[in-house]
Amino acid sequence: MDFELNEEQNQFRDSVRRFAERHLAEGALRRAHEPSFPFEVARAMADAGLMGITLPEADGGQGGTLMDAIIAIEQVALVDPRAADVVQQGNFGAIRTLAEYATPAQKARYLPPLLKGETVIGLGMTEANAGSAVTDLTTRAEPDGDGWRITGGKVFTSHSAEADLFLVYVRFGPGVGGVGSVLLERGQEGFVFGQPSNYMNGEQWCALYFDEVRVEPENVLLGPGGFKKQIAGFNAERLGNAARARALGQFAFNAAREHALTRSQFGRPLCEFQGLQWKFADALLALEAAQLLLYRAAVKADRGLPSAQDTALAKLMCNKAGFETAHEAVQVLGGTGYCDEHLVEYCFRKTRGWMIAGGSMEVMRNRIAEGIFDRRFSQRPPQPGTASG
Repeated sequence: MDFELNEEQNQFRDSVRRFAERHLAEGALRRAHEPSFPFEVARAMADAGLMGITLPEADGGQGGTLMDAIIAIEQVALVDPRAADVVQQGNFGAIRTLAEYATPAQKARYLPPLLKGETVIGLGMTEANAGSAVTDLTTRAEPDGDGWRITGGKVFTSHSAEADLFLVYVRFGPGVGGVGSVLLERGQEGFVFGQPSNYMNGEQWCALYFDEVRVEPENVLLGPGGFKKQIAGFNAERLGNAARARALGQFAFNAAREHALTRSQFGRPLCEFQGLQWKFADALLALEAAQLLLYRAAVKADRGLPSAQDTALAKLMCNKAGFETAHEAVQVLGGTGYCDEHLVEYCFRKTRGWMIAGGSMEVMRNRIAEGIFDRRFSQRPPQPGTASG
């Protein structure tokens, strides 16, 4: 058991850090307050080989591992917290699911512009009445000749304000077995966008509406029965979520540490006050523990998709450590940390969102409990004639 990065990983870490300092340091604060996706960063990352790190070379990727992508997120976030989202978009989530399950024709059509940083893909899962209970989704796919017609809607879809391609969860039939996914493109007839809304972190999303949108058979990603495969792929998305949460917490920790070393009150540096020393000790403990859980999940996942239990443990701990560290960093910086002229304020707002997105903290705790007791605990009310225990 080795708790250190190997030589190749260290070299990769250092090269990503040099790239970030050279190309991303300038403009980091500006990007944090812009609602739009930073395509200029995506194109620069594509040129540097940081898009598609986890995808096979045959699909236009780099043939690397999840651990490599997490290292990239960490090093980018330590320089430009907002740019870590670009690493996520190019390596985790929808693009990973697309690369995992798409047909050769789908890959050839959709992966190249994504890997070049020319466009982004939106993941349409959540509905007004189907959030954590995603299998309650009602967006339906009705047969139409050799294809399908999609009717329904989605909310809180990632990158919905600017994505050209959407991976949308739909219901082909009843029950969990009836859930699958399709690929929709902006501009299709019947595919309408609502007015942009703002998240707390300043980014935007649009409601998606589908009015009998035609889907050709070649644009079905996973048909009926595909839900479990999609969720297995979604565990990789959760590791990207966890990595960014922890990395932004580390950014806030570093900024607060520098402030505590250089700022004085009552004739003493802030770092000499025991109350602040304990804040830093607790933060470091949480960040280090979170990184170990994250790395364990990633290393084990490099032999396949990450397990639900390892992913839930890593996401829960990273979300907690990232947000709580950013929260305390704002306190250490005082008024400076509360101003939008400092990236610590952005980290505080950004990390709060990851405690909801990608599987809420409560859902992660439920999943961990299922692993502890080796049984499924339904959150739904018991049906008449069934036991509730």
